[in-house]
This record gives sequence, C-alpha cells and structure tokens, in this order.
Amino acid sequence: MIIRRIRSVATAVVLAAGVAACGSNGSSSSSASSSGATTSSGGGGAPVTINGAGSTLAAPIYQQWGSTLSSHGLNVNYQATGSGAGVAALQAGTVDFAGSDPPMKPSEIAAAKGPVAMFPVAFGAITVSYHLSGVKSGLKLDGPTIANIFLGKIKTWNDPAIKALNPGISLPSSPITVVHRSDSSGTTKGFTTFLSDYSPAWTAAAGPPDKIVKWPIGTGAKGNAGVAAAVQQTSGGIGYLDQAYALQNGFTYASVKNKAGTYILPTLATASAAAVGINVPPNLAISTINSPNPSAYPIVSQTFLIVYKDMCKAGVSQSTAGGVKKFIAYGLSSGQAVEKQLSYAPLPPSILAKDEAQLSALTCNGSPLP
Repeated sequence: MIIRRIRSVATAVVLAAGVAACGSNGSSSSSASSSGATTSSGGGGAPVTINGAGSTLAAPIYQQWGSTLSSHGLNVNYQATGSGAGVAALQAGTVDFAGSDPPMKPSEIAAAKGPVAMFPVAFGAITVSYHLSGVKSGLKLDGPTIANIFLGKIKTWNDPAIKALNPGISLPSSPITVVHRSDSSGTTKGFTTFLSDYSPAWTAAAGPPDKIVKWPIGTGAKGNAGVAAAVQQTSGGIGYLDQAYALQNGFTYASVKNKAGTYILPTLATASAAAVGINVPPNLAISTINSPNPSAYPIVSQTFLIVYKDMCKAGVSQSTAGGVKKFIAYGLSSGQAVEKQLSYAPLPPSILAKDEAQLSALTCNGSPLP
C-alpha cells in the first residue's frame, strides 16, 4: 500500500516537472529562431531525431529545450535514467548524448568509443528538504550535523545538535526518516561530496563520494521524483533533492552553512554564485560543491551534456550529429533563459565562452560539423 502511494506521488512529481516545462513553450519558441536552431539537422528538410539519457536533475531542461525545438525540425527524446545510466548508455552507443551531473571519470572515458566533450550547461542547488509540520524553510544545518543525520547518529528532530543551531525554534521529538537515491545518481555524488568534506565518519561508513554509496540507514527511492514522493509521504522525512523539484512541490528545505561560515538558502542567485572562484580545468570537468565564494550555497551540482568529440566515428550519422550540435547551440544561447524559468542557474559568461569554443570543435569523421 505504502509503495503504491509513493509511486503515485512520484508520477505526479514527474508530471509537475513536465507541466512546468511546457509552461514556458511560448517564450522558448520565439527564442529558438534567434539561436540558429530553426532548421532540421544536417542541412536537410526532413526532421531529425536525437536520443539522450541520464541526469534527472537536467531532465526538465532537456525536455523543455526539446519541446521548443520540435517545431524547428528537431525531435529530442530524453530519458531521465540517472547520471550513471546515461554515461553507460553513451559508452554503449545506445544514445547520442548523455546527461551527467558529475564529469566522467578517466576510467569511464577510457571505456567510451572515443574522446568525449563535456559541456557544463546549468547549475542546480541540492536542497536538504524535510517534511516537518510547523517548521518552515530555513532550518539551519551545517555539514557535520547533516552527515550525522544521514549516518543515523541524530535520530530525532529535537536532537541537541539541531537545537543548538536553531535557538528559539520549537522542534518536535518525532523521529527522523532518511530518504536517499537508490539509483546511480549525480545528485548523490554531489551530496556525498559535501558530506565527506565535513565528516570523516561519513566517508568511513559509506565510502568515498560516488553516484552509488553504501547508505548506513534510510529508504531508497529512484530519481528525484522518487525521493520527492517518499519525503512528501513521510512525516519527519528528510532527503536531498534538486531545487527545481523542491520548488515545484512546495517543499521546505534547510539553510546550509557554507565554507565561509554563513548559512545560505538555496536560490538561483546563490547557486550561480557557486561557479565563481572555482577551478576550471581544460576539459571543463568543474565541481561547484563547497565553492569558496562567501555568497554561494554550498551544495550546488553542475550538470553536463556529454557527447563524442567526433560523433560520426562513434557510430552516429552526420545528420544526427548535426542535430546534437544544434541542440547544444540552442542550449548555450536562448536555452539559458529557459533554465531560469525552470528554477535552474544558468552559466556565467566565462564558462559559457569555453563551452562555445568546445562546440565549434566538434567534428564528423574529422571534418567540422556545420
């Protein structure tokens, strides 16, 4: 019965994301004509279909971009299977592009069909969302306290560690129920990176940060939608959830202490701030967790759109490769405004310029893509 209810709410969450995406079709369509993404890929008149899979954080973005571009000769099929599954599908050649929140590891790149290009496309705050009657958003939590909650060391909401951070707030004695991702997830990688930075005990118990970890306690749920559904159904529940899903479902979430010692609420501005002052390597494999920027929310995940640098050599047709390039070009231009409408933080100009340079270097059998 409980599982059935959770699944039904998960479906509702997914539909909410889709409705939110469709809600901005009008403005996105007009933007498409100014982005160069107005014709079908490969230069022909017939519509072209491209397929992608992976990140659930990025799913509303890619689905909205695809909805806009469908009237311009480009059909986009994107499956929100989780970052790990998206990378595996790209390696296997069953998709044309992958969505992944963490960058591909060297071992994953080595197992691919050729060199890859990783495009940061957006940033999303990973909220610590809770379902606690009478407590609004803004409950103060720091890294060690959050780690101890997810370790099972803090078991009730009125634990002294939580009360010490929130003087004057009446906290119930009800038990804390932890919800985490059950699938291979980039959101998990970002969240556990944050926990490991503040708690050696967390790393010792769960292992190093990754898309799948050994959760000491809690209930697993698939995707952001599954975690949202489980928290929504559970009084006293807490889980980590991408900001867009938290906002769409009216969740309450914590104000988290950042590297500079300031408690910060997750907003578009504080998520964008996480990209300021970070190291940007040549392959753009950036990380925005625990940004040094004093105004940044500390748990912000970047999300990447990943393709082969020469898609044709990896088995993709020239027309499809052209379609993928046009999809990315739209995302780096008019699509950035769409991200704000969907509660994601767009790219700062410095990273956007590096993405554009990388896009122009994509080839098909060694020749530049049009």
